[in-house]
This record gives sequence, C-alpha cells and structure tokens, in this order.
Amino acid sequence: MSGRLDRRGFLAVVPGAAVAAVLAPHAAAASAAAAADMEMVVLAAQCDPVKDGTGLTPGAGPSVRLVEQALVDEGLLAAQYVDGHFGTATRTAYGRWQESLGFSGPDANGLPGKGSLTALAEGRFSVTRLITPGSRTTFQGFPFNTRTVAMLTEAQRLAKVSLVVEQGSYSPGDDPTSAGTHDGGGAVDLDAEALTAAQRTAVLTALRRVGFAAWLRNPSQDDWPWHIHGIAVNDTALSTPAQKQVGMYYLGRNGLANNGQDDGPQVTKTTWEQYRRTA
Repeated sequence: MSGRLDRRGFLAVVPGAAVAAVLAPHAAAASAAAAADMEMVVLAAQCDPVKDGTGLTPGAGPSVRLVEQALVDEGLLAAQYVDGHFGTATRTAYGRWQESLGFSGPDANGLPGKGSLTALAEGRFSVTRLITPGSRTTFQGFPFNTRTVAMLTEAQRLAKVSLVVEQGSYSPGDDPTSAGTHDGGGAVDLDAEALTAAQRTAVLTALRRVGFAAWLRNPSQDDWPWHIHGIAVNDTALSTPAQKQVGMYYLGRNGLANNGQDDGPQVTKTTWEQYRRTA
C-alpha cells in the first residue's frame, strides 16, 4: 500500500496497483525519451570486440546500454553485461536476436542492422541516425552496395586520381588471401601498381577521409601486388572479418594478422555519415 494527499490535504491510502497506474504514463514517457544512436551502436559493435579490455567507444556507451538492457529483457544476455561495451558477449546475444527474427548466416553475425535494431527498440526506446548500406549495385563491373559506391566516388573526387577496382564486395571465395573480408558489403581492393607514391598517399588519404578503414598493401607483407585495401566503416553488411579490421583500424593497427602499427596517413577517423555532415 502507498498514500497520497486527498483534496482536503489528508493522507489517503492508495492500493499499490493504483500507484502503478498513476506512474505508468510517466514510465512510458521516460522510455520514449530514451534514444539509441545507431551510428554509435554500430561503431561500437565493430570496435569493442577487438579491445583487450572493456573500454567504451567514445560517445557510444549510453546507446549500447539501451541495446544491452533490451537483450537482457529478451533473455539473451546476462545482466552483468549491461555496461556500454559492445563486446563478444553482447555481439553473440545480438546474433541470437537476429536469428529470432529469421536472419541466418552472415545476416546474423551480431552487427546491428536497421531492421533488427528498430525491432529490438520497439516499445523500449527510439533509434536515431539510422544507417543502411543501400541496395546492391555494381561499380566498374564489381558488386557493391550504393553506400560504398558513393564513398568511392567521393574519394576519387578528393584524390583527383582515377580508381581502378581489383576486387569488390559480396565476393565469398573469390580470393582466399582476403580471409573473408570481402564476403559481405563495404569491402574493396584498388589497384596501386601503376600509381606513384604521391598518388597512393592521395588515394589512401581520401579513402580515410570519407570513412574507409584503408591500408596500402605491398609484396613484402604477403606476396601481394601493390594494392589498397579498404573497408567501409559502419557498413551494416560487413562480414565478421571485415568488422574486426575496422576495429583494428580504430586501435591504430594495420588490420593484418601480425597486428602491426598502422603505417598509413594519419587523418581523423570518421564514418561516411559523419563526413557528409561536415563536408
């Protein structure tokens, strides 16, 4: 039982159920006011699993906690993991959520997409800054999505160098040396053999400026020909290996198995959406 003042100013006894009814609209309003920033949630889902500890992706913590609490409510995640760190436990739980919606294989790899995230948020919180890879298309005859093509087109404009694609996205099994990074969306390899050192730097800088995790690959690393490898940050169709490379890029690494230092041009790390808001 609880109490409240009646019209005469006296304390009146009110059943607990009535108190819940009185408070319910306020709780609903509080829930509606909570908002998860999809851009930050997706970025954390790429960056956090590769970290040694449980550090948070700057700016992502509150949004990730909303997602984690929803996964707890669905019985998919232990409450101890509601910490704002989108680590392997959260990614696994999110993959189960995707499977519960009917997704399978690479579409249930724990990287939030627009459909699965808005479904999880329903009745719990709103989702802001929605992102999508867009529809499938081709560029120079290679498979991509429209988001990646837009990024490549802008990078080419900035670099003032013609880009020549060697490998596109959505290409599972095409090149075993790619280790699965091209199995999903957002991945590209560009020819760099005919480029001068200055042109290579210009292209690599432009790719990073528009939101690619990108590196110059050379024959000394793994008998590769000179090429530029890029992964579009926050592409929600990334394969799991590609997600890991984004995380390594944000940690200042080279995205290779040797986990070496990033030796590319240092620019402010960004996503395509962030670049478009500031360009």
